[in-house]
Amino acid sequence: MEKIILGIDPGTTLMGYGVLRVADRKAEMLALGVIDLRKYADHYLKLGRIFERVSGIIDSYLPDELAIEAPFFGKNVQSMLKLGRAQGVAMAAAIHRQVPITEYAPMKIKMAITGNGSASKEQVAYMLQQMLHLKPEEMGRYLDATDALGAAYCHYLQMGRPTTDKKYSSWKDFARKNHIID
Repeated sequence: MEKIILGIDPGTTLMGYGVLRVADRKAEMLALGVIDLRKYADHYLKLGRIFERVSGIIDSYLPDELAIEAPFFGKNVQSMLKLGRAQGVAMAAAIHRQVPITEYAPMKIKMAITGNGSASKEQVAYMLQQMLHLKPEEMGRYLDATDALGAAYCHYLQMGRPTTDKKYSSWKDFARKNHIID
């Protein structure tokens, strides 16, 4: 059975997206990128562009599910409001195309990918590169994109993994036994 998962890292300047294909319980990256909103001064134009681009990505890859990073709580109320609107518009595009949505807290995504809920964006990107066997040039230049791929990969992990008789003594032992690192 094949499943396509779209991951989104909401943003009002750069919105990251990553697309995974899951087949035979293995995940592979299909796409990784950002929706660049820096040239739009008007917040409402940004929201319209988010809807158009997310709808286009959905039409291109036909995801079965959307995994989206939930906004973290910040001190600037206006920034949080704008970020929430951007996330809501991305979710509306998925709802419009009947794509089921699951939200994940940033800490849960980091924990799923690195084993550390307070890992840096760079650590998440590095682990995704190792787990998905990606070349450095496939990683893109924006961490917003790898954060989105992290949301998709976290969702893949939540789908359930085959049971195993392997025993692990640590995260490093798990990574070695599953050929994530040498």
